[in-house]
Amino acid sequence: MALALAEAEAAAARGEVPVGAVIVDPAGGAVLARAGNRTEELHDPTAHAEILAIRAACRTLASPRLPGLDLYVTLEPCALCAAAISFARLRRVYFGAYDPKGGGVEHGPRFFTRPTCHHAPEVYGGFEETRAGDLLRDFFRERRSGV
Repeated sequence: MALALAEAEAAAARGEVPVGAVIVDPAGGAVLARAGNRTEELHDPTAHAEILAIRAACRTLASPRLPGLDLYVTLEPCALCAAAISFARLRRVYFGAYDPKGGGVEHGPRFFTRPTCHHAPEVYGGFEETRAGDLLRDFFRERRSGV
């Protein structure tokens, strides 16, 4: 999660919403991909950290699926990212802060519980929740205050 938090901090420094993601092979601990949000930079509403990390890991492995791999992300994935996680067949998702407003895993559509979901990873939330949440709160506080 430390690497995902570093990606979130780098995203914030670029003016992006501070969310970071890392894909790891738990068998050997190899980091296959890491990314932070780049929606503003790329002018792409799908350039979420999870999506970018999934794309990078798929390129690295030359495969459209990532079975047996784990995703660490600083914020509960939204519905878009939950769908990508399902299609990628990731084994586990570890996330930091819960997202009652935009989350798609423990909140909102609860994507992985739907009968139309083809693959549901194991999900564990609350890792480094305070630090991940503080990054987001500080980012939006600064935006609201015009700093």
